[in-house]
Amino acid sequence: MCGRYASARKKQELLEEFQVELDGVPDQVPGGELRPDYNVAPTKNVYAVMSRVQKDDDGERPGDEPVRQLRVVRWGLVPSWAKDPSVGSRMINARVETVAEKPSYRRALKSRRCLIPADGYYEWMPLEGKKKQPFFIHPADGGVLAMAGLYEFWKDPTRPDDDPLKWLCTCTVITTTATDKLGRIHDRMPMMVERDRWTEWLDPRVTDPTGLLVPAGPDRLEAYAVSDAVNSVRHNGPELIEALEGDDVPRLL
Repeated sequence: MCGRYASARKKQELLEEFQVELDGVPDQVPGGELRPDYNVAPTKNVYAVMSRVQKDDDGERPGDEPVRQLRVVRWGLVPSWAKDPSVGSRMINARVETVAEKPSYRRALKSRRCLIPADGYYEWMPLEGKKKQPFFIHPADGGVLAMAGLYEFWKDPTRPDDDPLKWLCTCTVITTTATDKLGRIHDRMPMMVERDRWTEWLDPRVTDPTGLLVPAGPDRLEAYAVSDAVNSVRHNGPELIEALEGDDVPRLL
């Protein structure tokens, strides 16, 4: 699974990297930008890139072309039919093998897909005994990791219609089998979407996107051991992604 990741890039960098047409963040976050987060955990607010057909004030659609936008969503998908949003904490990942079949995900897969930007993610490799060593896994070229995601809207029945918190937007990360050396750390990994497939993946008019999901190549990602300070969400800073040094540090060959 993917249960922790780092997302520390400036919003402006993400707007440019993903060629975003609409910055929807200022309406959602005081100050208009999320703070750098080196220890993103479930239920936190995160950035997501999505394409949606815009509606005007009268609810009319001026055009059929979806608009690519950057939004803030909560990590942990809450299906529209859920009785309360607490289920989201258990739905941070969707397995690619079953995402098209699960009732919680299949409708979102057809038209509510997103990209979740990350600098890299953490996984824990079992060592002798009960100890586990955290690793930071990131694109080898230093670029942005565009994780395949789904998003969903949940309507809070306890709030009035004019309450800005009436609607909750949440997301999940699609995962796949980890192979080669990454599989030694953990058997699952986030599914990446390569740049040349971003437009199709985000387009809500593409109703069968399964062919766009292809696991990352064996040399696309790198991994190195990091401090176990990342084990606690109370720790957050650039030191969490610094590589451990020393002859006794576990390494992947």
